[in-house]
Amino acid sequence: MRKGLGAVVLACAALFAGAAHAAGDATSGDSMGGIHAGDVLVRLRAISIQPDVKAGGALGSLGVDVNNAIVPELDFTYMIRDDIGVELILGTSRHQVTSSIGGLGGVGVLPPTLLLQYHFNHAGRVRPYVGAGLNYTYFYNDKLKAGDTPVSIKHSSFGPALQAGVDVQVAKNLFVNADVKKIWMRTSASAGGADLGSLKIDPWVIGLGVGMKF
Repeated sequence: MRKGLGAVVLACAALFAGAAHAAGDATSGDSMGGIHAGDVLVRLRAISIQPDVKAGGALGSLGVDVNNAIVPELDFTYMIRDDIGVELILGTSRHQVTSSIGGLGGVGVLPPTLLLQYHFNHAGRVRPYVGAGLNYTYFYNDKLKAGDTPVSIKHSSFGPALQAGVDVQVAKNLFVNADVKKIWMRTSASAGGADLGSLKIDPWVIGLGVGMKF
């Protein structure tokens, strides 16, 4: 939902302002800090998924929207160089679809995402990073209806993904994490053989969590 966009911008600003300040105080020679080629980082986050919905065709005329969701997310990063990693993000969520004529039902969303990351200050305890990659979304267990008419949707979507975040090491192999992602995903709908138009969901994903370095 678009009303969450302002909160996302403020979260990004606070995240990077805090990271920049902390990085200035962190020393690259700290024995607790740092990541290196061959390390594996595993993070568990609580994420807030905030769809930025744009509907076309009849879906737009009906004011179709998708609600927010808060769910867990698990990700794995393999460091192929000291400052470059590849991250696989795993998670699933359930969303309710609404419209001006009432609720249309729920749909499950499974969006595995692969990102190539650059980690700043890799030898320190405070490590901002940015990432870009590809998302595949699978829509499942959809029970959508417009009144008594079943609504069918396209079940798969490919799109880009962008990411920015920061890891802050708090023990030798333990760190806390804040992360913001923008993911592009879309589907289309039909009912009774008639095309209802496209639905761009394109969520912002804001996460906070903890991680382990192996």
